[in-house]
Amino acid sequence: MQVAGCHGWLAQQCRGAWSFALCLSLLIVTALFAGGCKTLDPSNQRDWAPDQALLPQATLEGDQVHIRNVRNCRYLSEDEFVLDYYDKTVRLSDLQTVDFVMVPFAEVPSLAHTMLSFGFADDYHLAVSVEIRRERGESFAIWKGLARQYELMYVVGDERDLIKLRTHHRLDDVYVYRAKATPEQARALLVDVLGRANKLAVEPEFYHGLWNNCTTNIASHINRISPNRVPYGVQVLLPGYSDRLAYDLGLLETDAPFPFARQQARVNELAYRARGDENFSAAIRR
Repeated sequence: MQVAGCHGWLAQQCRGAWSFALCLSLLIVTALFAGGCKTLDPSNQRDWAPDQALLPQATLEGDQVHIRNVRNCRYLSEDEFVLDYYDKTVRLSDLQTVDFVMVPFAEVPSLAHTMLSFGFADDYHLAVSVEIRRERGESFAIWKGLARQYELMYVVGDERDLIKLRTHHRLDDVYVYRAKATPEQARALLVDVLGRANKLAVEPEFYHGLWNNCTTNIASHINRISPNRVPYGVQVLLPGYSDRLAYDLGLLETDAPFPFARQQARVNELAYRARGDENFSAAIRR
């Protein structure tokens, strides 16, 4: 996601030493005076952007999870791609790890997109990205995200789509952190995440930049598995600091000082080297 150019001034203010309260006030004022807020109920029936037209759905049968519409677009550029989806059946007993992925916005590093990625015994990784659901020709703007202008969706995708799109075409920094989670916790988290994706397929919701976004949803999933594990505060509202929050809460599998852990988590160089590798997920974790 890119912050709209008309918010460049706001980006400059939030990048500096301004307080969280002032940045939050600027965002709210921008939303209030931007106008054009939707008054309609959220809907799954719109002319969606092609890469967001299909919603993922999952069926749990004992140890097996059948997932429909795993996105795996092959990108020629950020806006040009070969649309592709596949269906995938995984075993919960094969799920071993969960990773926290953070992608800071270049224009406003205090803001970021966050994702989860679930690792299975065969080096397969299933990524989940909570996003605005764009209508055809629509783009992201901060004020719209505060003014009921977008529906919310869960993109369940291959890392060759969700990570390579950001490292290769949007040229974002991408940080992949191993979460400190037992296989049982990872399985419970995946089931909770897919359950919410199923719910959104029948009960759409509006995205909100403060309380119904990528990071707040991840925090909610974690707190359902482990109550009150992630407090709702500045580092959730400004997810560019969410990796530091996860580190301070002991949620990351590292004993290294945070600056070193963050340096090691950046996968851009490995992702570029592995751009044609079918074992992309394994390659970026070497």
